[in-house]
Amino acid sequence: MNNELSHLTPSGDAHMVDVSEKPVSVRQASASAQIVMASATAEVIRGCTANKGDVLGIARLAGIQATKFTSLLIPLCHSIPIESVMVDFQWADDNKTKSVAKTESQETLCCIVTVRTSAKTGVEMEAMTAASIASLTVYDMVKSIDRSIAIGPIVLEQKSGGKSGDYHRA
Repeated sequence: MNNELSHLTPSGDAHMVDVSEKPVSVRQASASAQIVMASATAEVIRGCTANKGDVLGIARLAGIQATKFTSLLIPLCHSIPIESVMVDFQWADDNKTKSVAKTESQETLCCIVTVRTSAKTGVEMEAMTAASIASLTVYDMVKSIDRSIAIGPIVLEQKSGGKSGDYHRA
């Protein structure tokens, strides 16, 4: 593992990494976020009966949109072309998805985002931002019935492409 912080100059000042000499390559990253909620809230989402509408449909759009704004939210991120974004939701109990600790009266919804581009730098931050914003949108859509929703962890699941090579979360 490289312990050098690329966003700092030798004198410790923050700067944007110069990628102008790097070759363009196909890059992909996937991130996930867990959303733990009351079972009754999960039923509202599954049944599409939330007062604000289709919770997962709106959250999917929010995640896609978030990838496009990542460089505006994270100061040293490069603005890169987003060529593909897939936002998927899986109920942990339905798909054997890893789940954070929860009680019997709770369920876990997992948001999985995969982002692809052909660029000089990766899309890890775009994938993690999308998973974060999609999860926050789920909360916003149902907070009137469940303010106890917990979000996290938000993790990088995998990345491919670029000089640092592939990464797959254990």
